[in-house]
Amino acid sequence: MGACYSTTGNTRRHKKQDEGDEDDDGWWKSKRGSKINRTSADFKFVFGGSVEERLLHHVPGRLFGNGSCSIASLHTQQGKKGTNQDAMIVWEKFNSNSDAVFCGVFDGHGPYGHMVAKKVRDSLPVLLSTQWMDTNTNITNTNQISDNENMNTNESIPEEELFEEYWCEQSDVEEKETIPEKYLPLKKSILKSFKLIDKELKNHPSIDCFCSGTTAVTMIKQGQDLVIGNVGDSRAVLATRDEHNSLVPVQLTVDLKPNLPREAARIHQFKGRVFALQDEPDVSRVWLPNSDSPGLAMARAFGDFCLKDFGLISVPDIFYHRITERDEFVILATDGVSSLIFFSLTSQ
Repeated sequence: MGACYSTTGNTRRHKKQDEGDEDDDGWWKSKRGSKINRTSADFKFVFGGSVEERLLHHVPGRLFGNGSCSIASLHTQQGKKGTNQDAMIVWEKFNSNSDAVFCGVFDGHGPYGHMVAKKVRDSLPVLLSTQWMDTNTNITNTNQISDNENMNTNESIPEEELFEEYWCEQSDVEEKETIPEKYLPLKKSILKSFKLIDKELKNHPSIDCFCSGTTAVTMIKQGQDLVIGNVGDSRAVLATRDEHNSLVPVQLTVDLKPNLPREAARIHQFKGRVFALQDEPDVSRVWLPNSDSPGLAMARAFGDFCLKDFGLISVPDIFYHRITERDEFVILATDGVSSLIFFSLTSQ
């Protein structure tokens, strides 16, 4: 963890004396002598990404670096493992809705995990917003179709959508709240946008996602309603008051790890393997059928295409929660941080 490699929304980059010059052959050369191709992923990553990404960083109400606003606070801190691979976002007035907020935390892994996490942070909310608007439009049009035509449409649901719905509904959360009918279009949009962003990563021209990927825990708050989409082992934790008025944690998501029976069964079905190493017996990992690699410690993720034919999926679990008067706040966090939060709240 640590500061994200991105410019802040209110900062313009000016060339400093020791930054170097651009060569006519398309290479950027620093005063120290190092050179980076201006068309490479490294150059785009270091200098704020594409033109579209830089414009996105100036969208009002969109926060993605350490800081706070009236409704949320964001923080990431450099750890001891080298490059910080975490990304985060809070987007107020999401989807042009005054009472809607999009929040997300993305925990990258692998050689290019920092790039994958940043790409998902920037692209997923835009895709979701587009899908949500399109779905609402389609539903309005569908309501004008006769019941017989609706029946024929339902009979021809693509197999891929049935697969997504199946894994989306296989939740281990006890007393899971049913998603209200008015949010079913949003649920469908979350499933669609998660699928599309994974396809974008697979075809990305400059980010190698073969053995790199990211988790994603996202939340849309609209009024008093929370709709959460989760891939991987990052968490959404609700802080609420018990009958003694003590603050207690309630995990709103499931850690989608390979040792979950439903996750292990799917991985085995697709010929992947699940086992823990002797020196870390408590950490189950996903392995290729005939190779002791890559050893991914989660059962769902964006990217990691070396495992996508062997049981790893990017279909999110989707959860709903209606905010009550006892609820204080929600924390979205990567796996290590969320464990500390749980311990801190339960020990109060």
